[in-house]
Amino acid sequence: MPNHGELPELAATVLQPGFAGTTAPDWVRRWLGEGLGGVALFARNVESPAQVAALTAQLRAERPDVLVAIDEEAGDVTRFESRHGSSRPGNLALGAIDDVLLTEEVARDLGADLANAGITLDYAPDADVNSNAANPVIGVRAFGAEPHLVARHSAAFVRGLQSAGVAACAKHFPGHGDTSVDSHHDVPLIDRDRAQLAECELVPFRAAIEAGVQVVMTGHLLVPAYDAELPATLSHKIMTGLLREELGFDGLIVTDGIEMQAVRRRYGLAGAAVKALAAGVDAICVGGDHADEQTAAMLRDAIVAAVRSGELAEERLRAAAARVNLLGAWATSTQTATGSRAVADAGREVAVLTRTDTVGYAAARRAVRVTTTAEATLPVTAPPHVVEFAPPRNIAIGAETPWGVGTPLDELLPGTTAVRLTEDDLGAEPAATVLDGAAGRPLVLVVRDVHRHAWLAAALTAVLAQRPDAIVVEMGVPETVTGAVHIATFGATRACGLAAAELIAGTRVPTPAPQPLAA
Repeated sequence: MPNHGELPELAATVLQPGFAGTTAPDWVRRWLGEGLGGVALFARNVESPAQVAALTAQLRAERPDVLVAIDEEAGDVTRFESRHGSSRPGNLALGAIDDVLLTEEVARDLGADLANAGITLDYAPDADVNSNAANPVIGVRAFGAEPHLVARHSAAFVRGLQSAGVAACAKHFPGHGDTSVDSHHDVPLIDRDRAQLAECELVPFRAAIEAGVQVVMTGHLLVPAYDAELPATLSHKIMTGLLREELGFDGLIVTDGIEMQAVRRRYGLAGAAVKALAAGVDAICVGGDHADEQTAAMLRDAIVAAVRSGELAEERLRAAAARVNLLGAWATSTQTATGSRAVADAGREVAVLTRTDTVGYAAARRAVRVTTTAEATLPVTAPPHVVEFAPPRNIAIGAETPWGVGTPLDELLPGTTAVRLTEDDLGAEPAATVLDGAAGRPLVLVVRDVHRHAWLAAALTAVLAQRPDAIVVEMGVPETVTGAVHIATFGATRACGLAAAELIAGTRVPTPAPQPLAA
């Protein structure tokens, strides 16, 4: 006879909720003693490495093998360094360098920082192939647009991260690269047949699985080639048929945020969670927006009710909980073996913020590509005026993370001025707005994904017509190359901003592009 008395504990085991605050709330600590298998940390939970180490120690005092997850891509998407920007360049920059040993080293370095803070699961790497340049949510988060390049760097990232005792998580299965819709807002359609998927989207996931990735994160994507009705997260055909049976993945499957509109709008939080578990998912990530005990309790109770009603098989829930426990045991034993667990060193934050000789900064410098005309001059000869164009934020990146080149340029060239402009700020005469304050000074125009924003492309054209000497710094995907000096950083992290600023200020020699970038 089934023991339904265990159901609340099993249901809690498969949840990975978020919470507010920089210390462990009472309800989370209580839940850990009642079976909660993991938690997810967000930028709101992070002040410093020492503070995170203290937080994770609180969690482990209640459950030693708790999974402590964070969405740290070491690029534009950063939670661990969200207050200052990542000290690493991100995936697209690593793909542009195309040195798998460097990618593995950067991931190992990241893993050491996370493990020392007591984190055991990182929702990275992004294994999507950014084959659609108009993609509004992936872009620089991908290693590139070529499947095999993405595959080899995804595998390298997995190896590096896991060698430090932090479980890697390849996302967003079966591939979010060829989309023009952000799944935070609606359901993206992947309109490819099975052969096309096998030749593109699935290639990096196969490589990550072969590299031993511990976790795969689902994408809230409609993939009619496998299931014309249900998004991948909720599809047994995709989660079990494709990922488990065809690709042979036997690790933990975790959902992307279950409150994202791509699944929540139609199925609700509880309905989506139950359907995901029934499809073959093992853990439910929630709490980006709903970081409270009431939401966690509602999901737990819905899972219990679904088992009792027969909608969710008890053996499926038990198998999911077993995978959570297995991963928790792996992380605990691996971090113990590597000697890295919650080192509460208050000096670590100072080192992170002041050192620029780390592997992350070295990688950012290697990634930068410069395209110039014969008339161009680099570096500048006086403190410049910097205009940073700010397109609408990518919700995955977040609004709190600083970016740009104005701040590091002012540190290198005191007297640098900087202004940040949105589309609404430009008004009817964008060139006049941009050039205000730039007379007689070098001009630096900082952009992100010019090719995706018509207003940005138009403003850039208008300004360059009057100031053809302006330096253009593209911190997104460099699909459009324009200006007498074009600097592509392949990301907008703190490390990328410093790498560009050093070139502009003349504190290092530029690395020329191996071939011209596509116009």
